[in-house]
Amino acid sequence: MITREQIRELAQFQVAREASALSFYFQPQRPQNKSHREEAILAKDLARNALQDAEKHGRNGGIRSDLNRILDLAGNLHGNQARAKAVFACAAKNLWREFDLPPILPGTQLFLNQRFHLKPLAVLLGAQPRLWVALVDRKRARFFDVRLDEIVERAGVFHDLPRRGRSDGFGGYDAGHAERRVEDDAMHHFKNVTDRLKDGFEKGQFERLIVGCQESVWPEFEPHLHPYVRQRLLGYFSADVASTSNDQIREHANRILRGWQDTRRQNLVREVLGQSQRDGNGVTGLRRVLRSLELGEVQILLLADKFHARAVECPHCGHLDAHLVRSCPVCSHETRELEDVCDAIIPQAIRRDIELFYLKDDPDLDRVGNIGALLRFRADQNKPAILAAS
Repeated sequence: MITREQIRELAQFQVAREASALSFYFQPQRPQNKSHREEAILAKDLARNALQDAEKHGRNGGIRSDLNRILDLAGNLHGNQARAKAVFACAAKNLWREFDLPPILPGTQLFLNQRFHLKPLAVLLGAQPRLWVALVDRKRARFFDVRLDEIVERAGVFHDLPRRGRSDGFGGYDAGHAERRVEDDAMHHFKNVTDRLKDGFEKGQFERLIVGCQESVWPEFEPHLHPYVRQRLLGYFSADVASTSNDQIREHANRILRGWQDTRRQNLVREVLGQSQRDGNGVTGLRRVLRSLELGEVQILLLADKFHARAVECPHCGHLDAHLVRSCPVCSHETRELEDVCDAIIPQAIRRDIELFYLKDDPDLDRVGNIGALLRFRADQNKPAILAAS
């Protein structure tokens, strides 16, 4: 499971002009014949083209060894329909990172640049919160980390309820007493479970929560949730703690998560467009978004999944400009052209913990340039002291 810390490490990586950072994404395909050679042939073509491009621009130092490793890897992947793979490498810096991913990438691709190409990874992982699923009944609780298609069980909470005696006692008195004791023990168990959830949230172990329990248990359990854990709750589903499988947990969790994500995307687009129209905490269009990124205003970044735009970057001060100017307007150093400004925007967003949302075929975002941002503040509407604090 790829972690945010690993993604942040990749986002911080950059090499000098004469070296190259290699990014390889492998998406398994259904083989067209029994030889299973299509992936290896495609990888070989990508590697040959990348080497030619690197030599053309004088950046072939160490790249041949990385491409040979990629070819060896691709040769061993043919026929594997279960997992996709991402590889990030730079022989000049003695770096090689390899990750398994769900097989839902747009295709097998290879990129050479001065940064790692993180857009396919960001599309896959964007808006994916740290998610826990808690399975709960009156005496047990199990906790699961769910990330993409991976699921990992954490330590649970278990409480054995007292056994009832053989007799209800004189006039049934002992029966009522035992029943009240069972109810009290269940209540204490629910409190222990919610304390565990509160502790996990405070330690940053999850950002969103989904609960699985029997329908009769939910009204008893839900009132014990701490208020700010309840705020992170995405929903609940009917489940039995003992018999629910990992596949069932993953299916229910992904269904609830997708519904929450779709609703949130729609709400965010409306909010960004509305805030932008009234000069509030929202901006649209590449030029305005780049300015807000530079000022540290951006909280959430919205991108159409097919967004692509050229821009220039100053290698001295890092300034990004939608105008293809030869010298930086900030420090006057020579700029370099970026074929896709996302190669610079996405690492910035990851380093600064800006939430990334990708949208597909959204006509409202398309009308404003397929890029927008919700802001933490507006620098032109803040006092200097507030801006300095921000």
